Amino acid sequence: MVLKLFLTLLAFAAASASIGATHEHPVQTELAPGYAELEFVPPAPGTYALPPLGVAADGSVLLDDGQTRRLYELIGAKVTVLSFIYTSCSDVNGCPLAAYVLRGVAEQLQKDPTLKEQVRLLSISFDPEHDTPAVMSDYAARLVADGVDWRFLTTAGPVQIDPILSAYDQWVQKDYAADGRYLGSMSHILRIYLIDRQRRIRNIYTMSFLHADLLMNDIRTLLLDKSPN
Repeated sequence: MVLKLFLTLLAFAAASASIGATHEHPVQTELAPGYAELEFVPPAPGTYALPPLGVAADGSVLLDDGQTRRLYELIGAKVTVLSFIYTSCSDVNGCPLAAYVLRGVAEQLQKDPTLKEQVRLLSISFDPEHDTPAVMSDYAARLVADGVDWRFLTTAGPVQIDPILSAYDQWVQKDYAADGRYLGSMSHILRIYLIDRQRRIRNIYTMSFLHADLLMNDIRTLLLDKSPN
């Protein structure tokens, strides 16, 4: 499964990047821990705390059918896992890693109907110029697991996405050659956010700590949390 999904994502990224730009990005030689089996047994869900790290931000987004929504309409009703991606990313430890891990979460949710109804996955593009609703819909078709609430979003443009990225402390920068030519890639920090029903950020995962099993453990811990809001 690793190789199949991995190659599918990279093939899609290569095809996307070929439109209007030559995509160049450093080749990763070592895969992030999220691609392998977890090397330790995490503590049982509910036996540890996930203190609030701040309030999740709102903003104007587009669904993959082009409809406009507020991010707060999609955050709060369920425990939410929020990621920022761009579809033409070919950095194996970047957006393809996020997609692979969240697909693993989706597959685990499929096996637990009760849990599945309480969780939502959101993937937002920070490249609205390329990642139109149609592109996001095509990307989603390669990943979404049947019956899992996984939404793929974009925005109308930089005016909408920039304040969202800033609010989530998500650094993104286009890559340019010495002659000023856009390389078709972006440098960015990989962060995925776990958000509770009160729209509070309860964990932030980076490349080194991003794993489907750890995410699922934290999701279950949040759902077991009976502390006051």
